[in-house]
Amino acid sequence: MDCARRGLLLGLLAAAGLPAHAQPDARPVRIVVPFAAGGGNDVFARQMAKGLGELRKQGVIVDNKPGAGGNLGTEQVVRSTPDGSTLLLGHTGTVSINPALYKGLKFDARKDLLPVAMFASSALVLVVPAASKIRTVADLIAEAKARPGLLDYASSGSGTGGHLTGELFAERTGTRINHIPYKGTNPGLTDLAGGQVQMMFSVVPPALALVKGGRLRAIAVTGARRLPSLPEVPTVADSGLSELAGFESTLTYGVLAPRGTPDAFVKELSAQMLQVAGSAEFQSRLGVEGAVPLLGGPAEYAALIAKESALWAGIVKASGATVE
Repeated sequence: MDCARRGLLLGLLAAAGLPAHAQPDARPVRIVVPFAAGGGNDVFARQMAKGLGELRKQGVIVDNKPGAGGNLGTEQVVRSTPDGSTLLLGHTGTVSINPALYKGLKFDARKDLLPVAMFASSALVLVVPAASKIRTVADLIAEAKARPGLLDYASSGSGTGGHLTGELFAERTGTRINHIPYKGTNPGLTDLAGGQVQMMFSVVPPALALVKGGRLRAIAVTGARRLPSLPEVPTVADSGLSELAGFESTLTYGVLAPRGTPDAFVKELSAQMLQVAGSAEFQSRLGVEGAVPLLGGPAEYAALIAKESALWAGIVKASGATVE
């Protein structure tokens, strides 16, 4: 396209209130995933990139930038030019937990990023060894109170959703359980199946395989509703115990942009992302990863981030967890 024609096009776009970077001849939009390829974050980002690219008639690429518990990629987005070309695939850990957990961060994702759209939430599943006598949440609490400080629960690492959910559970039930951090989910699940630890709040897909294989027993999920992949497993709140009324611990997924990104672009992109996230294809992919749809625009996502940040900041402080 020659300079004169491009100038005319840009003028028309400006007059129409549409961002020039939404056009097919613009540079690609980059969605930064602050974790390695292959996990739920990466899967969701690639599904979103595919649908968004088709809607916008524009290249949308996924860029994995793992490191420092998601902080490396998150900071890269915070420091990027707020022109709509760089976005973050965010979730509760990177946006709401890390600011309270990590010492010395030179940014605050809650303040330095703009929520664009949220599209999913993922509960954890509370699992015990198949040979365990614990079959319900009430059984677990009774055992923990009978043997204070003697039950161990695994997690994929200090400050992760599984760790802090265990701390939340202990706080709400008045029990003492020991946190045993592992370097990843699978090593923790392996030791759990072998009886080296007594329980774990795990992400769903890897635990589900062991449940179906008869090595683990799922006794509850941590969301507000039962999961389609585990329809027979009650929620923690379903236990009927007053101290667990309304119990919920989920990871929320969404997309954020650097603060200063034009409002018009954020509004347009939010509508497009929610269109993609509302499709049957996208939602079926969520189910495979143990997630359920949770659709909301910038205001709804901002409100949820504030709520989750307040909850997890309190739990982080009470647990004493910290990462330098």
